[in-house]
Amino acid sequence: MTQENREFYHKVLRLVLPIAAQNLINTGISSIDVLMLGTVGEKIMSGASLGAQVHFIMCLVLFGITSGASVLLAQYWGKRDHRAIETVFGIAAKLSVVVSLLFMAVTICIPGELMRLFTEDREVVRQGSEYLRIVCLSYPVNALTMVYLNSMRSLEKVFVAMVVYLASLITNIIVNALLVFGLWGLPAMGVAGAAVGTLCARIVEIIIVIVYDRFYNDVFRFRMEYLFRKDKRLLRDFIKYSTPVVANELMWGLGMSAMASILGHLGSEATAANSVAQVVRNLATVVAFGVASAAAVVIGNTIGEGKTGEARRYGRKFIWLAIWTGLFGGLLILAVRPLTLHFMTLSAPARRNLSFMLWLMSLYVVAQSLTTTLVVGIFRGGGDTKFGFFLDVSIMWGIGILGGALAAFVFHANVFVVIAFILCDEEIKVPITIWRYRTYRWLHNVTEASGG
Repeated sequence: MTQENREFYHKVLRLVLPIAAQNLINTGISSIDVLMLGTVGEKIMSGASLGAQVHFIMCLVLFGITSGASVLLAQYWGKRDHRAIETVFGIAAKLSVVVSLLFMAVTICIPGELMRLFTEDREVVRQGSEYLRIVCLSYPVNALTMVYLNSMRSLEKVFVAMVVYLASLITNIIVNALLVFGLWGLPAMGVAGAAVGTLCARIVEIIIVIVYDRFYNDVFRFRMEYLFRKDKRLLRDFIKYSTPVVANELMWGLGMSAMASILGHLGSEATAANSVAQVVRNLATVVAFGVASAAAVVIGNTIGEGKTGEARRYGRKFIWLAIWTGLFGGLLILAVRPLTLHFMTLSAPARRNLSFMLWLMSLYVVAQSLTTTLVVGIFRGGGDTKFGFFLDVSIMWGIGILGGALAAFVFHANVFVVIAFILCDEEIKVPITIWRYRTYRWLHNVTEASGG
């Protein structure tokens, strides 16, 4: 193995392992409500799962803001321009808090209306509304935690996020167990208990972040002045690179919610199967998404250092890593499929739907691993934030969602046909993203372009 390869894989492992662990823990946090409530009943699990779609959409907007910021942060970190890093962080933090407050306000005012966007089942709407009224109080603190930890990732500080989310997961499990099932003499609160568990977990997260920032962070320390610092050039660059990412993440998130809505209108059996299948998919892609996140950091840092040739070579290596981690994820889904079908409390139709979805998911995650590493990792790290937006609008919405909606509501096709349409977009994206990579139009030094 050459010296360059040794340095590359050492750097990637140092990033991927904590990020993959963080992704796994995050999946646990988002899935624990579904898994625990799934042992209580189908309706209550579907209510929490669909209610979580509101938080999911908010997180995608926040992820778009922080990912756009990360394009600048990673390259300025490669250049070691600390003042630019502080200013970009301040811009991202302000926007994230404003977005989270808007989502919280809307959710407090109209939880039932939001739930009816996803399902017409009255009991599912009732359970989901009860969940939303409590869990939405966690949105602002969740936003602050997210923007801080995602920014630290661009500065190659990834271990802290793993610690934060591990503490959050433990808190969520304990509080959920106590309040969902009514252990130790406490009342069995059902879906409300799951929401309180999530709220407590988010509070623990922000406390750990504050302690870390005050006493342990040796490369960045938050100060209130960052929120009020003005720099027209960096604000212009932030808007330039963040706007397409926010649009991309929002379209992707709305697309995932639209898919859930299509299945939700087919009945609680399809909703329940999709809820479980998404948990399995998330678990199977933790390593693949870790590779994508590492690609954005490594490619961005390398370009910021002025090493564009090295960035191209690293891109090829990341593609192979994505393929292997995708295959691992697909095989993992097939391996856990019998156990999942055995242990979940589902009706016979829901079980049949889940069985079919897991077969398709095993192929879906292989393609998703590659396309995510290319679009979210390599392209964004290289400053190309527009391509993913056009890709999702044309393929995800134009083929997957439109085809699924037509199959469900116009042609009244079998639920298996609807599911097949919904899960076809990632496979179609593969040749398009490979073509884009080979053009090298994604490679830009944004610090030079902005005169930084």
